[in-house]
Amino acid sequence: MSVFAVVVFVGAYLLIATERLPKTAVALAGAAIVITLPVIDSDDVFYSHATGIDWDVIFLLLGMMIIVSVLRQTGVFEYTAIWAAKRARGSPLRIMILLVLVTAFGSALLDNVTTVLLIAPVTLLVCDRLDIGPAPFLMAEAFASNIGGTATLIGDPPSIVIASRGGLSFNDFLIHVAPIAILILAVFIAMLPLLFPGAFEVDPERVADVMTLEEREAIRDPRLLIKCGAVLLAVLTGFVAHSALHTAPSLVAMLGAGILIVISGLEHADYLSGVEWETLLFFAGLFVMVGALVKTGVVDQLARLAVEVTGGQPLLTTMTILVASFVISGVVNNVPYAATMAPIVAQLIPSMQGHVHGQVLWWALVLGTDLGGNLTAVGASANVVILGIAKRADSPISFAEFTRKGIVVTLVSAVLSAAYLWLRYFVFA
Repeated sequence: MSVFAVVVFVGAYLLIATERLPKTAVALAGAAIVITLPVIDSDDVFYSHATGIDWDVIFLLLGMMIIVSVLRQTGVFEYTAIWAAKRARGSPLRIMILLVLVTAFGSALLDNVTTVLLIAPVTLLVCDRLDIGPAPFLMAEAFASNIGGTATLIGDPPSIVIASRGGLSFNDFLIHVAPIAILILAVFIAMLPLLFPGAFEVDPERVADVMTLEEREAIRDPRLLIKCGAVLLAVLTGFVAHSALHTAPSLVAMLGAGILIVISGLEHADYLSGVEWETLLFFAGLFVMVGALVKTGVVDQLARLAVEVTGGQPLLTTMTILVASFVISGVVNNVPYAATMAPIVAQLIPSMQGHVHGQVLWWALVLGTDLGGNLTAVGASANVVILGIAKRADSPISFAEFTRKGIVVTLVSAVLSAAYLWLRYFVFA
Protein backbone atom coordinates (compact mmCIF):
# COMPACT_ATOMS: atom_id res chain seq x y z
CA MET A 1 0.00 0.00 0.00
CA SER A 2 2.93 2.33 0.56
CA VAL A 3 3.68 2.19 -3.18
CA PHE A 4 0.14 3.30 -4.02
CA ALA A 5 0.35 6.15 -1.50
CA VAL A 6 3.65 7.35 -2.97
CA VAL A 7 2.44 7.11 -6.59
CA VAL A 8 -0.75 9.05 -5.85
CA PHE A 9 1.07 11.74 -3.86
CA VAL A 10 3.87 12.18 -6.42
CA GLY A 11 1.38 12.23 -9.30
CA ALA A 12 -0.79 14.82 -7.57
CA TYR A 13 2.24 16.85 -6.61
CA LEU A 14 3.48 16.97 -10.21
CA LEU A 15 0.06 18.05 -11.46
CA ILE A 16 -0.10 20.77 -8.81
CA ALA A 17 3.43 21.92 -9.64
CA THR A 18 2.83 22.01 -13.40
CA GLU A 19 -0.62 23.60 -12.91
CA ARG A 20 -2.14 21.52 -15.68
CA LEU A 21 -5.27 21.13 -13.57
CA PRO A 22 -6.78 23.19 -10.72
CA LYS A 23 -4.88 22.29 -7.53
CA THR A 24 -8.05 21.86 -5.47
CA ALA A 25 -9.46 19.34 -7.94
CA VAL A 26 -6.14 17.47 -7.97
CA ALA A 27 -5.93 17.33 -4.17
CA LEU A 28 -9.51 16.08 -3.82
CA ALA A 29 -9.03 13.53 -6.60
CA GLY A 30 -5.85 12.25 -4.93
CA ALA A 31 -7.68 11.98 -1.63
CA ALA A 32 -10.52 10.06 -3.32
CA ILE A 33 -8.07 7.60 -4.86
CA VAL A 34 -6.25 6.71 -1.62
CA ILE A 35 -9.61 6.30 0.13
CA THR A 36 -11.03 4.11 -2.65
CA LEU A 37 -7.98 1.81 -3.02
CA PRO A 38 -8.25 1.66 0.11
CA VAL A 39 -4.95 2.90 1.51
CA ILE A 40 -6.71 4.91 4.21
CA ASP A 41 -10.22 4.60 5.66
CA SER A 42 -12.83 6.94 7.13
CA ASP A 43 -11.56 6.56 10.70
CA ASP A 44 -8.08 7.58 9.54
CA VAL A 45 -9.45 10.55 7.59
CA PHE A 46 -11.89 12.02 10.09
CA TYR A 47 -10.76 10.93 13.56
CA SER A 48 -7.02 10.28 13.60
CA HIS A 49 -4.64 13.04 14.72
CA ALA A 50 -1.74 11.36 12.93
CA THR A 51 -3.30 10.57 9.55
CA GLY A 52 -6.54 12.52 9.29
CA ILE A 53 -7.66 15.96 8.23
CA ASP A 54 -6.28 18.52 10.66
CA TRP A 55 -9.59 20.05 11.70
CA ASP A 56 -7.80 22.55 13.93
CA VAL A 57 -6.20 24.08 10.84
CA ILE A 58 -9.45 23.97 8.81
CA PHE A 59 -11.58 25.63 11.47
CA LEU A 60 -8.87 28.11 12.46
CA LEU A 61 -8.79 29.23 8.83
CA LEU A 62 -12.58 29.33 8.54
CA GLY A 63 -13.02 31.34 11.74
CA MET A 64 -10.36 33.89 10.83
CA MET A 65 -11.66 34.20 7.25
CA ILE A 66 -15.11 35.10 8.63
CA ILE A 67 -13.60 37.64 11.05
CA VAL A 68 -11.61 39.20 8.20
CA SER A 69 -14.77 39.33 6.05
CA VAL A 70 -16.59 41.32 8.74
CA LEU A 71 -13.58 43.58 9.29
CA ARG A 72 -13.53 44.33 5.58
CA GLN A 73 -16.99 45.90 5.85
CA THR A 74 -15.65 48.62 8.19
CA GLY A 75 -13.06 50.07 5.81
CA VAL A 76 -10.20 49.44 8.26
CA PHE A 77 -8.10 47.73 5.60
CA GLU A 78 -8.36 50.76 3.32
CA TYR A 79 -7.39 52.96 6.28
CA THR A 80 -4.32 50.83 7.04
CA ALA A 81 -3.33 50.66 3.37
CA ILE A 82 -3.40 54.44 2.95
CA TRP A 83 -1.59 54.92 6.28
CA ALA A 84 1.18 52.48 5.31
CA ALA A 85 1.61 53.97 1.84
CA LYS A 86 1.87 57.50 3.23
CA ARG A 87 4.34 56.53 5.96
CA ALA A 88 6.50 54.85 3.32
CA ARG A 89 6.12 57.94 1.11
CA GLY A 90 4.80 55.80 -1.72
CA SER A 91 8.00 53.77 -2.07
CA PRO A 92 7.06 50.15 -2.97
CA LEU A 93 10.29 48.81 -1.43
CA ARG A 94 9.72 50.63 1.86
CA ILE A 95 6.10 49.44 1.85
CA MET A 96 7.23 45.85 1.31
CA ILE A 97 9.76 46.13 4.16
CA LEU A 98 7.10 47.56 6.45
CA LEU A 99 4.62 44.80 5.58
CA VAL A 100 7.30 42.12 5.98
CA LEU A 101 8.22 43.40 9.44
CA VAL A 102 4.57 43.57 10.53
CA THR A 103 3.94 40.06 9.16
CA ALA A 104 6.99 38.56 10.87
CA PHE A 105 6.19 40.22 14.20
CA GLY A 106 2.55 39.21 14.00
CA SER A 107 3.46 35.63 13.13
CA ALA A 108 5.64 35.40 16.22
CA LEU A 109 2.77 36.47 18.49
CA LEU A 110 -0.05 34.72 16.65
CA ASP A 111 0.14 31.85 14.20
CA ASN A 112 1.41 32.59 10.71
CA VAL A 113 -1.87 31.70 8.96
CA THR A 114 -3.88 34.19 11.01
CA THR A 115 -1.30 36.88 10.35
CA VAL A 116 -1.31 36.54 6.56
CA LEU A 117 -5.12 36.54 6.58
CA LEU A 118 -5.03 39.92 8.31
CA ILE A 119 -2.16 41.45 6.30
CA ALA A 120 -3.08 40.25 2.79
CA PRO A 121 -6.17 42.50 2.36
CA VAL A 122 -4.09 45.53 3.32
CA THR A 123 -1.45 44.50 0.80
CA LEU A 124 -3.96 44.16 -2.02
CA LEU A 125 -5.37 47.62 -1.31
CA VAL A 126 -1.94 49.28 -1.16
CA CYS A 127 -0.95 47.72 -4.47
CA ASP A 128 -4.28 48.74 -6.02
CA ARG A 129 -3.78 52.35 -4.92
CA LEU A 130 -0.28 52.43 -6.40
CA ASP A 131 -1.23 50.33 -9.46
CA ILE A 132 1.52 47.74 -8.88
CA GLY A 133 1.37 43.96 -8.94
CA PRO A 134 0.63 42.44 -5.53
CA ALA A 135 2.18 39.00 -6.18
CA PRO A 136 5.75 39.88 -5.01
CA PHE A 137 4.37 41.49 -1.85
CA LEU A 138 2.18 38.50 -1.03
CA MET A 139 5.06 36.06 -1.58
CA ALA A 140 7.35 38.16 0.63
CA GLU A 141 4.72 38.07 3.37
CA ALA A 142 4.38 34.29 3.12
CA PHE A 143 8.15 33.90 3.53
CA ALA A 144 8.22 36.41 6.39
CA SER A 145 5.35 34.67 8.19
CA ASN A 146 7.24 31.38 8.23
CA ILE A 147 10.45 33.06 9.39
CA GLY A 148 8.72 35.10 12.11
CA GLY A 149 6.61 32.13 13.20
CA THR A 150 9.79 30.16 13.89
CA ALA A 151 10.83 32.53 16.69
CA THR A 152 8.25 31.45 19.27
CA LEU A 153 6.49 28.32 20.45
CA ILE A 154 3.07 29.54 19.26
CA GLY A 155 4.14 31.01 15.92
CA ASP A 156 3.99 27.87 13.78
CA PRO A 157 1.91 24.69 14.31
CA PRO A 158 4.94 22.33 13.93
CA SER A 159 6.65 24.15 16.82
CA ILE A 160 3.72 23.32 19.11
CA VAL A 161 3.95 19.65 18.10
CA ILE A 162 7.71 19.52 18.70
CA ALA A 163 7.57 21.47 21.96
CA SER A 164 4.94 19.12 23.34
CA ARG A 165 7.09 16.07 22.61
CA GLY A 166 10.35 17.64 23.79
CA GLY A 167 9.04 19.41 26.90
CA LEU A 168 10.20 22.77 25.51
CA SER A 169 8.90 26.02 26.98
CA PHE A 170 8.01 29.39 25.46
CA ASN A 171 11.20 30.84 26.98
CA ASP A 172 13.29 28.03 25.48
CA PHE A 173 12.24 29.19 22.03
CA LEU A 174 13.04 32.82 22.84
CA ILE A 175 16.52 31.87 24.03
CA HIS A 176 17.48 29.28 21.43
CA VAL A 177 15.47 30.01 18.26
CA ALA A 178 14.50 33.69 18.27
CA PRO A 179 18.09 34.98 17.73
CA ILE A 180 18.60 33.06 14.49
CA ALA A 181 15.06 33.85 13.31
CA ILE A 182 15.80 37.58 13.73
CA LEU A 183 19.08 37.22 11.82
CA ILE A 184 17.40 35.33 8.97
CA LEU A 185 14.65 37.97 8.81
CA ALA A 186 17.28 40.75 8.56
CA VAL A 187 19.08 38.93 5.74
CA PHE A 188 15.76 38.26 4.00
CA ILE A 189 14.87 41.96 4.08
CA ALA A 190 18.26 42.81 2.58
CA MET A 191 17.55 40.27 -0.19
CA LEU A 192 14.18 41.75 -1.20
CA PRO A 193 15.46 43.94 -4.08
CA LEU A 194 17.32 40.93 -5.51
CA LEU A 195 14.42 38.50 -5.01
CA PHE A 196 11.84 40.74 -6.68
CA PRO A 197 13.58 42.84 -9.34
CA GLY A 198 11.25 45.15 -11.23
CA ALA A 199 8.57 44.98 -8.54
CA PHE A 200 9.27 48.45 -7.16
CA GLU A 201 8.55 50.68 -10.15
CA VAL A 202 5.61 53.02 -9.59
CA ASP A 203 4.01 55.93 -11.41
CA PRO A 204 4.90 59.19 -9.59
CA GLU A 205 1.38 60.47 -10.25
CA ARG A 206 -0.03 57.48 -8.36
CA VAL A 207 2.25 58.27 -5.43
CA ALA A 208 1.16 61.90 -5.45
CA ASP A 209 -2.50 60.82 -5.45
CA VAL A 210 -1.97 58.50 -2.49
CA MET A 211 -0.18 61.19 -0.48
CA THR A 212 -3.24 63.46 -0.81
CA LEU A 213 -5.67 60.85 0.56
CA GLU A 214 -7.10 61.18 4.06
CA GLU A 215 -7.09 57.75 5.69
CA ARG A 216 -9.81 58.58 8.23
CA GLU A 217 -12.33 59.00 5.43
CA ALA A 218 -11.87 55.31 4.56
CA ILE A 219 -13.67 54.16 7.75
CA ARG A 220 -17.24 53.39 6.67
CA ASP A 221 -18.72 51.97 9.89
CA PRO A 222 -17.02 53.16 13.11
CA ARG A 223 -19.45 51.32 15.40
CA LEU A 224 -18.86 48.00 13.66
CA LEU A 225 -15.11 48.68 13.80
CA ILE A 226 -15.29 49.04 17.60
CA LYS A 227 -17.16 45.73 17.85
CA CYS A 228 -14.65 44.03 15.56
CA GLY A 229 -11.75 45.48 17.56
CA ALA A 230 -13.14 44.14 20.84
CA VAL A 231 -13.76 40.66 19.41
CA LEU A 232 -10.41 40.53 17.61
CA LEU A 233 -8.57 41.59 20.76
CA ALA A 234 -10.32 38.82 22.69
CA VAL A 235 -9.46 36.29 19.96
CA LEU A 236 -5.79 37.32 19.87
CA THR A 237 -5.65 37.12 23.67
CA GLY A 238 -7.12 33.64 23.42
CA PHE A 239 -4.44 32.65 20.92
CA VAL A 240 -1.61 33.82 23.17
CA ALA A 241 -3.11 32.23 26.29
CA HIS A 242 -4.50 29.09 24.63
CA SER A 243 -2.24 26.73 26.59
CA ALA A 244 -3.33 28.24 29.93
CA LEU A 245 -6.98 28.27 28.85
CA HIS A 246 -6.77 24.70 27.54
CA THR A 247 -8.67 25.86 24.46
CA ALA A 248 -7.39 25.23 20.94
CA PRO A 249 -6.85 28.31 18.73
CA SER A 250 -9.34 26.86 16.24
CA LEU A 251 -12.11 26.98 18.84
CA VAL A 252 -11.12 30.51 19.84
CA ALA A 253 -11.34 31.62 16.19
CA MET A 254 -14.71 29.96 15.61
CA LEU A 255 -16.13 31.40 18.85
CA GLY A 256 -14.92 34.87 17.86
CA ALA A 257 -16.42 34.48 14.39
CA GLY A 258 -19.76 33.36 15.83
CA ILE A 259 -19.93 36.28 18.26
CA LEU A 260 -19.04 38.75 15.51
CA ILE A 261 -21.71 37.36 13.19
CA VAL A 262 -24.35 37.85 15.90
CA ILE A 263 -23.37 41.37 17.01
CA SER A 264 -22.59 42.71 13.53
CA GLY A 265 -26.04 42.07 12.11
CA LEU A 266 -24.56 41.47 8.65
CA GLU A 267 -26.14 39.30 5.97
CA HIS A 268 -24.53 35.90 5.39
CA ALA A 269 -23.33 37.04 1.96
CA ASP A 270 -21.23 39.72 3.69
CA TYR A 271 -19.58 37.66 6.41
CA LEU A 272 -18.94 34.71 4.09
CA SER A 273 -17.61 36.82 1.23
CA GLY A 274 -13.98 36.40 2.26
CA VAL A 275 -14.04 32.66 2.94
CA GLU A 276 -11.59 30.85 0.64
CA TRP A 277 -13.62 27.66 0.16
CA GLU A 278 -11.23 26.31 -2.47
CA THR A 279 -8.31 26.75 -0.08
CA LEU A 280 -10.12 24.85 2.68
CA LEU A 281 -10.96 21.98 0.30
CA PHE A 282 -7.39 21.90 -0.98
CA PHE A 283 -6.12 21.54 2.59
CA ALA A 284 -8.56 18.71 3.24
CA GLY A 285 -7.39 16.79 0.17
CA LEU A 286 -3.73 17.43 0.93
CA PHE A 287 -4.12 16.22 4.52
CA VAL A 288 -5.70 12.97 3.32
CA MET A 289 -2.89 12.25 0.82
CA VAL A 290 -0.20 13.04 3.39
CA GLY A 291 -2.10 10.96 5.93
CA ALA A 292 -1.82 8.01 3.56
CA LEU A 293 1.96 8.48 3.49
CA VAL A 294 2.03 8.60 7.28
CA LYS A 295 -0.20 5.52 7.73
CA THR A 296 1.80 3.39 5.30
CA GLY A 297 5.05 4.38 7.04
CA VAL A 298 6.59 6.29 4.13
CA VAL A 299 7.27 9.49 6.09
CA ASP A 300 8.54 7.46 9.04
CA GLN A 301 10.93 5.49 6.80
CA LEU A 302 12.29 8.68 5.23
CA ALA A 303 12.86 10.25 8.63
CA ARG A 304 14.56 7.16 10.04
CA LEU A 305 16.77 6.82 6.98
CA ALA A 306 17.94 10.40 7.45
CA VAL A 307 19.17 9.68 10.99
CA GLU A 308 20.45 6.11 10.57
CA VAL A 309 23.30 7.26 8.33
CA THR A 310 24.81 9.43 11.10
CA GLY A 311 26.10 6.68 13.39
CA GLY A 312 25.20 8.66 16.54
CA GLN A 313 27.74 11.44 15.95
CA PRO A 314 26.25 14.65 17.46
CA LEU A 315 27.30 17.15 14.78
CA LEU A 316 26.49 14.84 11.86
CA THR A 317 23.16 13.86 13.43
CA THR A 318 22.26 17.53 13.98
CA MET A 319 23.07 18.55 10.42
CA THR A 320 21.31 15.51 8.97
CA ILE A 321 18.12 16.30 10.87
CA LEU A 322 18.38 19.96 9.85
CA VAL A 323 18.90 19.28 6.13
CA ALA A 324 16.36 16.44 5.96
CA SER A 325 13.78 18.60 7.73
CA PHE A 326 14.35 21.53 5.35
CA VAL A 327 13.84 19.29 2.31
CA ILE A 328 11.08 16.93 3.45
CA SER A 329 8.93 19.53 5.23
CA GLY A 330 9.14 21.74 2.14
CA VAL A 331 7.63 18.99 -0.02
CA VAL A 332 5.33 17.31 2.51
CA ASN A 333 3.26 19.65 4.68
CA ASN A 334 5.39 20.37 7.75
CA VAL A 335 2.77 19.54 10.41
CA PRO A 336 2.60 15.76 9.80
CA TYR A 337 6.36 15.69 9.27
CA ALA A 338 6.91 17.27 12.69
CA ALA A 339 4.51 14.81 14.30
CA THR A 340 6.37 11.87 12.75
CA MET A 341 9.92 13.11 13.35
CA ALA A 342 9.53 14.28 16.96
CA PRO A 343 9.36 10.76 18.49
CA ILE A 344 12.45 9.74 16.51
CA VAL A 345 14.42 12.71 17.82
CA ALA A 346 13.27 11.89 21.34
CA GLN A 347 14.74 8.39 20.91
CA LEU A 348 18.04 9.77 19.60
CA ILE A 349 18.68 12.29 22.38
CA PRO A 350 19.72 9.78 25.10
CA SER A 351 22.51 8.52 22.84
CA MET A 352 23.95 12.00 22.35
CA GLN A 353 27.04 13.00 24.33
CA GLY A 354 25.97 15.65 26.82
CA HIS A 355 22.82 17.70 27.49
CA VAL A 356 23.75 20.45 25.02
CA HIS A 357 24.28 18.03 22.17
CA GLY A 358 20.98 16.34 22.94
CA GLN A 359 18.94 19.54 23.08
CA VAL A 360 20.39 20.86 19.83
CA LEU A 361 18.54 18.10 17.95
CA TRP A 362 15.24 19.74 18.91
CA TRP A 363 16.39 23.10 17.59
CA ALA A 364 17.61 21.50 14.35
CA LEU A 365 14.17 19.94 13.93
CA VAL A 366 12.36 23.21 14.73
CA LEU A 367 14.44 25.30 12.33
CA GLY A 368 14.36 22.79 9.50
CA THR A 369 10.64 22.08 9.81
CA ASP A 370 9.42 25.67 10.21
CA LEU A 371 11.78 27.37 7.76
CA GLY A 372 11.62 24.49 5.29
CA GLY A 373 7.99 25.45 4.76
CA ASN A 374 9.25 28.25 2.51
CA LEU A 375 10.62 25.78 -0.03
CA THR A 376 7.44 25.22 -2.07
CA ALA A 377 3.91 26.56 -2.34
CA VAL A 378 2.51 23.63 -0.31
CA GLY A 379 5.26 23.44 2.32
CA ALA A 380 3.40 25.55 4.88
CA SER A 381 -0.23 26.45 5.49
CA ALA A 382 0.46 30.19 5.10
CA ASN A 383 1.77 29.61 1.58
CA VAL A 384 -1.42 27.85 0.48
CA VAL A 385 -3.55 30.63 1.96
CA ILE A 386 -1.52 33.33 0.18
CA LEU A 387 -1.86 31.56 -3.18
CA GLY A 388 -5.62 31.30 -2.68
CA ILE A 389 -5.91 35.00 -1.87
CA ALA A 390 -3.76 35.95 -4.87
CA LYS A 391 -5.92 33.88 -7.20
CA ARG A 392 -9.13 35.52 -5.99
CA ALA A 393 -7.52 38.91 -6.46
CA ASP A 394 -6.82 38.09 -10.15
CA SER A 395 -3.07 38.09 -9.48
CA PRO A 396 -2.34 34.35 -9.46
CA ILE A 397 1.03 33.11 -8.23
CA SER A 398 2.18 29.95 -9.98
CA PHE A 399 3.67 27.01 -8.11
CA ALA A 400 6.88 27.38 -10.11
CA GLU A 401 7.17 31.12 -9.44
CA PHE A 402 6.72 30.67 -5.69
CA THR A 403 9.15 27.74 -5.60
CA ARG A 404 11.86 29.61 -7.52
CA LYS A 405 11.84 32.32 -4.87
CA GLY A 406 11.31 29.80 -2.08
CA ILE A 407 14.40 27.79 -3.00
CA VAL A 408 16.57 30.89 -2.60
CA VAL A 409 15.02 31.88 0.73
CA THR A 410 15.21 28.31 2.03
CA LEU A 411 18.83 27.84 0.95
CA VAL A 412 19.93 31.03 2.71
CA SER A 413 17.92 30.06 5.81
CA ALA A 414 19.49 26.58 5.82
CA VAL A 415 23.05 27.91 5.57
CA LEU A 416 22.50 30.47 8.35
CA SER A 417 20.76 27.87 10.55
CA ALA A 418 23.57 25.35 10.08
CA ALA A 419 26.21 27.95 10.92
CA TYR A 420 24.25 29.07 13.99
CA LEU A 421 23.80 25.55 15.37
CA TRP A 422 27.45 24.66 14.74
CA LEU A 423 28.86 27.80 16.33
CA ARG A 424 26.52 28.00 19.32
CA TYR A 425 26.28 24.35 20.31
CA PHE A 426 29.56 22.85 19.13
CA VAL A 427 32.21 25.55 18.84
CA PHE A 428 31.24 27.78 21.79
CA ALA A 429 29.12 25.27 23.78
